[in-house]
Amino acid sequence: MRIVIALGGNAMTSPDGRARVEDQQQAISAACEHIADLVAAGHDVLLTHGNGPQVGNLLLKNELSASAVPPVPLDWCGASTQATIGMTVMNALEAALRKRGVEKPTATLVSRTLVDADDPHFREPTKPIGRYLSEDDARVLMEHGQHFVEVPGKGWRRVVASPEPLECLDAPAADVLLGSGYVVVCSGGGGIPTVRRPDGALTGAEAVIDKDLTAALVARHINADVLVIATDVDHAVTDYGTPHAQPIGELTASELRRIAVQQQFAAGSMGPKVEAVIRFAESGGTGVITSLSNITDAVGGHAGTRVVPD
Repeated sequence: MRIVIALGGNAMTSPDGRARVEDQQQAISAACEHIADLVAAGHDVLLTHGNGPQVGNLLLKNELSASAVPPVPLDWCGASTQATIGMTVMNALEAALRKRGVEKPTATLVSRTLVDADDPHFREPTKPIGRYLSEDDARVLMEHGQHFVEVPGKGWRRVVASPEPLECLDAPAADVLLGSGYVVVCSGGGGIPTVRRPDGALTGAEAVIDKDLTAALVARHINADVLVIATDVDHAVTDYGTPHAQPIGELTASELRRIAVQQQFAAGSMGPKVEAVIRFAESGGTGVITSLSNITDAVGGHAGTRVVPD
């Protein structure tokens, strides 16, 4: 099968959320052990991933040096982290495959995601990123054109647009690489946010794109059979945090959409994951939400929240 696996932040950092180089290397190596099992079984695999902690580190460097060096824009931050994480994944995955006696080439695409320059999220940015700052520190960055809001009792925090992903611009290259036998890392962090100017030229945008929604989009672009959203829980759950909590097993896209309307899954965690697997199932594939350790069973139909076409 052709499988897209979206790695959550837990696969990129230590269990306590630290993102030192050694923490990232260890976490990615552990994740690649599970991915290598799928590759060794003969599946074609494309990986995408989060990059929140890594971009956060770059934003902190921006803040500390803003008075001396112009801040690096978000599209550049996204491109930098795609390359760094991709290189680390390739090294770890190739090592895991060698242990299984498998020789398989890998490739990372620094990849762009097209968004609409007129997306309403650009007019009213609301996605918080980075840490809380004092007003004085925030003002230095605001002078560079960044948007901050004051959160009473906490300080000032940057907000950016989070527009809807429309097209994975580099998916055709990923498709060719997959067809040539590569394991591909693509569209990390939701892809580099990119808009098309009136003259047709492409340029980066100050935005972040939801990685799970982009994963569903790239899975459709490459005609994947299965999309796996790998997170830190075995299933999506109804009535989360209450005595009535129940895991969601296998169901159709329309059934899960009805549940999503009732449950109002959190926008910052399970909500985008649920929407991503629904969209993919509506396009004819099978979407799964499960933990990283269960991805092999999930692909086989024996684990996770499994969403199938109606």
